[in-house]
Amino acid sequence: MNLRKKIFWPLLIGSVFGVGLIGYFAFHYSSVFARVKGISTQVIISREKAGDPGVPVRLKIPKIKVDAPVQPVGLTKTGSMDAPKTPPLAGWFDLGSRPGEQGSAVIDGHFGWKDGIPAVFDDLGKLQVGDKIYVEDKNGATRTFVVRRLKTYGENQNAADVFSSNDGVAHLNLITCGGKWNSSTQSYSDRLVVFADMEPGV
Repeated sequence: MNLRKKIFWPLLIGSVFGVGLIGYFAFHYSSVFARVKGISTQVIISREKAGDPGVPVRLKIPKIKVDAPVQPVGLTKTGSMDAPKTPPLAGWFDLGSRPGEQGSAVIDGHFGWKDGIPAVFDDLGKLQVGDKIYVEDKNGATRTFVVRRLKTYGENQNAADVFSSNDGVAHLNLITCGGKWNSSTQSYSDRLVVFADMEPGV
């Protein structure tokens, strides 16, 4: 078991902290997302089993023409979920589940990059229930997830259901910014989350 995770997770249980999807719009980050409570440690234990999913390396969403490398991201110094450093990349929250493990794996990506440069999740809101998402891991295995619902959160809305689940199912949740840009706070007003479940038998 990873020593960093053994120390880190107990500190989060029962705590409340800001998990931010970092939205590039001007020339810097804007921290954005809501409070998260009681993240489960069950996924860390399950990783010791042979044949478990590897670290995700590529995300494909044919419906919106996404074919993006995935990089691990953790927390910023302010306790927010970090984000990929450039607009074409997606960021997997490496303190949570891996896609294909029981629990909620979380991947974020940018929306509304400066100067009109395309970002990985510019079209995330076009997904519909039943659309498929594919995640390839470092071992070359690809897992298929099916969109279950889309939900919009306010910037400070509690979002525990995005990062934690205990139903024994492998989930994949995609996050990006949305709503209106506030130049004063350097942040978007909303967060769009796509909830997906691993396809049975995959």
